[in-house]
Amino acid sequence: MVLDFETTGMSPQQGDRTIEVGAVRLEAGQVTGRFQSLMNPGIRINSFIENFTGISNDMVRDAPCCESVMNEFAEFIGQHDLVAHNASFDRRFLDAEFGRIGHGYSGGFACSMLAARRVYPDAPNHKLGTLVEYRDIPTDGTFHRALADAEMTVGLWLGMLEELRERYALEQIAFPVMQALTRVPRTAVDGFMGSEQRCRSRRA
Repeated sequence: MVLDFETTGMSPQQGDRTIEVGAVRLEAGQVTGRFQSLMNPGIRINSFIENFTGISNDMVRDAPCCESVMNEFAEFIGQHDLVAHNASFDRRFLDAEFGRIGHGYSGGFACSMLAARRVYPDAPNHKLGTLVEYRDIPTDGTFHRALADAEMTVGLWLGMLEELRERYALEQIAFPVMQALTRVPRTAVDGFMGSEQRCRSRRA
């Protein structure tokens, strides 16, 4: 499951709230569902965020409240493992919004940005927009809207899985391996993935 939040600011601990959520469900590498909703955060969106996301106060005025949307979102994601670009940001808001509705979450979380730093070390930088251009990922040109960013992150994530499978002759790469890869020093990626290759060979 790949998700993205658009928010009123950087920190839920400072009172910022979610204004849009988008997610794409992946099963066996195939898209099996999508979720998108604006939400009324109950606070004013400042002009910087309006310009950055294109989401205005008028757009969220009649949107459902965060609590209502997050209850629906909780049902959509279940306990699937989650992926986000700059996942520490999205996880902060997921935890904060779920905390408001008393919902627990036990799935795993992985960061496509940290993974991309290991898989594509020669990219100019590892912002989503840069990687989309660097890897020629299909896009309609929309950025900083939740579902559009989630869709592009899906393309990036699946592309990285394919790259790693081909590079290290692996039939599949489990989610925990991708999680672990994000914590491996860049200079140790070949050794880490090579050990995964050897483990798979012994089990075959």
